[in-house]
Amino acid sequence: MHQTNPITIGVAGGSGSGKTTVAMVLLERLGHDSIAYLPHDSYYHDLGSLPRDQRARINFDHPDSLDTALLTKHIRRLQAGHPIEMPVYDFATHTRTDSVQIVQSKRVILVEGILIFAEETLRPLFDIRIFVDTPDDVRLIRRLRRDVRERGRSYESVINQWLETVRPMHQEFVEPSRRYAHVIIPEGGLNEVAMDMVIARVESMQATE
Repeated sequence: MHQTNPITIGVAGGSGSGKTTVAMVLLERLGHDSIAYLPHDSYYHDLGSLPRDQRARINFDHPDSLDTALLTKHIRRLQAGHPIEMPVYDFATHTRTDSVQIVQSKRVILVEGILIFAEETLRPLFDIRIFVDTPDDVRLIRRLRRDVRERGRSYESVINQWLETVRPMHQEFVEPSRRYAHVIIPEGGLNEVAMDMVIARVESMQATE
């Protein structure tokens, strides 16, 4: 079990903003062995009970589509030094697989997701809250590339989802949540100055433990 109080970092921002890039920079700079990484995307509700044609019509950008209660429980367990069983989600079928990923408590707990600052239960758990700010057109292009390449989606379905749910939910939930951030990073992980400052802050917090 982890013996010291972990530093918990939240990385939020719109879909395609570059949150994962920021997370990867933190993992590389601080060391994979010292970070417990929890993507909010792993905590989508299992839709296996619904017919396939209904699953695709779910609003995946609304807070209700995510099992935030389980994520909250898992963060608190990691903060207390205990391991967790993180769900493994299949985005092609919108279901949780039978597998889980064992995540051990580490010196740093890193949580990434579009809605983590919109959730009142999650915000107090983060020692550092980072919001990645990226223009809408850049986010859409990145979303297209990712969903077609990695999630087996068609271009038409990605664009329709963007117009019907992603953009409206961003305006309603994600964009307003930026006011809860301690740091707003334009350009995400490509912003070397901002990343250097975040890394320095984490290292200084670790030094005072």
